[in-house]
Amino acid sequence: KAPKTWPKKKRLGKKPKTENEGGKRKKNSNAWDHFNVIPKDENHAKYVYCGTKISCSARNGTNVMKRHTDRCKKSPFFKDKTQTILDFESRTKINTDGIVETVNIPKLWRFNHDAIRKALAKMLILDELHFALVEREGFRQFCKVAIPEFVPPSRSTITRDCYGLFIEERKNLKNFFNNLSSRVCLKTDTWTSGQNLSYMCLTAHFVDDHWKLHKRIINFCPVVGHFGELIGKSVEKFLLKWNLKRALTVTVDNASSNDLAIKYLKKIFNLWDGCVLDSEFLHMRCATHILNLVIKDGLKDVNVSVLKVRAAVKYVRSSPSRLQKFKSCVEEEKITCKGLVCLDVKTRWNSTYLMLKTALVFKKAFKNIKTKFSPYTKELLKQPVGGALPFLEIFYNATLKFSRIPLCDGKYFLEEIYDIGYTIYDYVSDPNVDVKNMANQMKLKFDKIGQMFVILIFKFSLH
Repeated sequence: KAPKTWPKKKRLGKKPKTENEGGKRKKNSNAWDHFNVIPKDENHAKYVYCGTKISCSARNGTNVMKRHTDRCKKSPFFKDKTQTILDFESRTKINTDGIVETVNIPKLWRFNHDAIRKALAKMLILDELHFALVEREGFRQFCKVAIPEFVPPSRSTITRDCYGLFIEERKNLKNFFNNLSSRVCLKTDTWTSGQNLSYMCLTAHFVDDHWKLHKRIINFCPVVGHFGELIGKSVEKFLLKWNLKRALTVTVDNASSNDLAIKYLKKIFNLWDGCVLDSEFLHMRCATHILNLVIKDGLKDVNVSVLKVRAAVKYVRSSPSRLQKFKSCVEEEKITCKGLVCLDVKTRWNSTYLMLKTALVFKKAFKNIKTKFSPYTKELLKQPVGGALPFLEIFYNATLKFSRIPLCDGKYFLEEIYDIGYTIYDYVSDPNVDVKNMANQMKLKFDKIGQMFVILIFKFSLH
């Protein structure tokens, strides 16, 4: 009879060697699911989530690797075991009656030192605060009272945090541009600072997949000068850095150098095959700059009066004693305006409008201050300044609308430009001779620049 149990046969072949005998040990631990052995250093492994090197030799085992997996904050298995605090978050709620009310919703708050440091870096960037704020005694005392566990960093550390946040946001924006399906509208401007240094700013406007409009400053840097081809090459270099080759329009002001820059960019975009209609409508002109040119030509007829008003305001604000005497005259005349006269910036016409507007409010105070201001007061009462303010106010409001508009809608700009054109034509027949001459000067400039801008938008909206 056969035996009930057969003896087990011995496995053929040699016994596998251990690591000490020159063989490779089999990795059975679950810790190896999250570590990769470094090829040139078999005694160390790299954690796949944070890149930390951990010893993995046979002598140490895998306990070190498991402990790192449990406490690494970048690991998906990390569980924060610190104590939480009950907090309340304010949210708005709409009742069935349609009434909006604020409710407090309880939530658990846990102290996170890294999150607080990141929020502090964002605060410094958004509010444009200096880095030395974190070392001030008042700020440290505030942190000690508000969050005793938080240790404020030094200004060198917070500088690195801000730069790290910039690198992170730039990386996210690059990834977003790589996956962007729509085209980008670019806007660039160059100017010279008081230190005689030239700067250029490049802004990108785009619509995401959820039809939400975004605006990002993708470059701000010094440039050698305001030469046309130099501006075009600078824009080309920055677009290559961001991998942006599909543009819809490039908005610039009416400087002659920008025409050369647009001519160069048209060739580049045609080589990249990144523009529509062979870059025929790539060039877009800045609407606010067009208004600025139109109004500057109109103010030439009242330039003498503007100079005298500017001299009067400058005299009042030139010393504290003169300003105090002017304030006493304001109180004597019982002028209820809380503000004071403001000095304009010669290159910005809207500040000139605000200077003239406030000067007319305080004309009685100018009469009362001294006999030196009598010629200036006469200029304030003349029609070239006072009668033109309602006319200039229309342009001032249009400039504010163009600057604050949330949507890049060509139809909106077209409507505003047409309204301004009709207003200029109405004031051409004004009974006031000075206002009539001002409107004629504006009409000549508007016919030269404004209509070209309107035709460009109209053609682009048709396509």
